[in-house]
Amino acid sequence: MATVLVFIDNPGEQLHKGNLELLTLAAAAGEPMVALNGPLHDAVKATMAEYGVQRIYRPSSDALDDYLVAPKAAYLAEAARQAEPAAVLLDNTFEGKEIAGRLGIKTSSGVVTDVIALSGSGSDLTATKSVLAGAYTVECKSSAGIPIMTVKPNSVPPAPAAASAQPEETVIEIEAGAGPAARITGREDRPTSGRPALTDAQVIVSGGRGTNGDFGPIEALADVLGGAVGASRAATDAGWIEHSAQVGQTGQTVSPQLYVSAGISGAIQQKAGMQTSKVIVAVNKDHDSPVFEIADFGVVGDLFEVLPQATEEIRKRRS
Repeated sequence: MATVLVFIDNPGEQLHKGNLELLTLAAAAGEPMVALNGPLHDAVKATMAEYGVQRIYRPSSDALDDYLVAPKAAYLAEAARQAEPAAVLLDNTFEGKEIAGRLGIKTSSGVVTDVIALSGSGSDLTATKSVLAGAYTVECKSSAGIPIMTVKPNSVPPAPAAASAQPEETVIEIEAGAGPAARITGREDRPTSGRPALTDAQVIVSGGRGTNGDFGPIEALADVLGGAVGASRAATDAGWIEHSAQVGQTGQTVSPQLYVSAGISGAIQQKAGMQTSKVIVAVNKDHDSPVFEIADFGVVGDLFEVLPQATEEIRKRRS
């Protein structure tokens, strides 16, 4: 059976939902193997076994995180050389895409990003992705080398393999500081909000210029729905919220089950980041706003009136 290599970067003490989705896709396409960066906790290994992982590759150096992506790409290239996979899957983060691009160069392989679905198996994988700012979906295949694909979160429900495995561990010799690489000289922890990560969230509530800098109603609705808070570029450029919350062509691309757009016009830049959401609800005072063209449900009204009412009604129904 063909093998599919999944890159998992520092999952911590348990695998994230996005990691489980990649393993699910890998198991559907072949025999999953993992190139892991970071500590391998017992719970993580047990979960990998449940998802049918046959082998776990680990780097000999624990200094990969002291640099930017170059050493990770070199490590993954060596893992791919040893595993000889039919395909390589990574997450669709900015870093995941850069690692995929560098891996493509190192292995003379084709790279497909922003994948929302996979079909086929082994080297005959067909990827479905959105293009032209989400206006179209296309199917594509890699025509050179190993298919390397970065997959958007929420593309498939996580599902353990039919039969669990007993993954073996293989250490890959690598020198993290070898070759040109930018060293990380300092880190600053981001304050935790208790909300899910934007790219992994099943529900996202986003605010834009219409908030006038007050994200209180956005955050309240997100919290009652157990979702994440997003924003338009206008809101992040104005300094109302950190840039990591930006959804759009130059920000994060997301595919949640529910996306609530409040006070956002829905210009093409914003659409590109959220158009593949399963259900889109738009709240805007301007009934001609472009966001209503793609919304499944639209409310013409002031977000400062509509959102608090929705939040209160949801609280009542859940109490």
